[in-house]
Amino acid sequence: DTASSRLAPSGSTVGRCSSQRCRRRWWRLQRGAKCCVGEWPHSVCTGMSRLAQLPASLRLALEERRALKVIAGLTNFDAASVERISRAAGMGGADLIDVACDPALVQLASEVSGLPICVSAVDPELFPAAMAAGAAMVEIGNYDAFYPLGRIFDAEDVLAITRRTRELLPEVVLSVTVPHVLPLDQQEQLAADLVAAGADIIQTEGGTSAKPFSAGSLGLIEKAAPTLAAAHSISRAVSVPVLCASGLSSVTVPMAIAAGAAGVGVGSAVNKLNDQLAMVAVVRGLREALGGAVNAAV
Repeated sequence: DTASSRLAPSGSTVGRCSSQRCRRRWWRLQRGAKCCVGEWPHSVCTGMSRLAQLPASLRLALEERRALKVIAGLTNFDAASVERISRAAGMGGADLIDVACDPALVQLASEVSGLPICVSAVDPELFPAAMAAGAAMVEIGNYDAFYPLGRIFDAEDVLAITRRTRELLPEVVLSVTVPHVLPLDQQEQLAADLVAAGADIIQTEGGTSAKPFSAGSLGLIEKAAPTLAAAHSISRAVSVPVLCASGLSSVTVPMAIAAGAAGVGVGSAVNKLNDQLAMVAVVRGLREALGGAVNAAV
């Protein structure tokens, strides 16, 4: 697959293929099949074994490219808000909840939702305590909350955080967000480098860079365009699952799957609402939209 194997980690000659044949082999390895030595970089095969630690329902959602993650917010430490969002995620049919990296929030979100918990931060030293509290995985980013403060994460920043996280937690599933401020070709290369450094899942972003100027569905598509473009490019550059996040809605999550993502992360469409029933309705709408995307792909 020449088009999809053109990238390799810096300093490496090993490419990656995102063809359907290779994707099927990748998921067979998740289920315990023998590693096909020579076809995958060691870091990718190691990541496969880590992903096998995820709850079966979440692994299946990723495999079937219909994973739905509801994001409470990396800087949202409001327990009441996290409880409402987590309850809505559980009732609406999400597969995963992403909360700020705080042990108390991990326990709260898990109790009210019954779902696996992902914790997000940009400080690796915060992750071990959250994992001890019951988190299923950790995530670096996203960085949307930092851009208004003038803090920009470049490729070296993200790689350094990834390497430190992997040092602290060598066996934990690690998702890493690729900054949307990088040009797409640099996003692709960084994604490949992150996988070589130990990332098991790559997440995209881009909602804050979008400037939609239309109303209705067209405006929703315009808002999602940057993260959709990143998902399309990155999913062809790496052989690990890609989560498309930032600026998505029920209109655009099917497009994320069509672009090559294994799942989506949705935050503001849910966490900006104040009404519990409205939150549940939005999550259910996202769940139904993903189901339609999967059926269309088949």
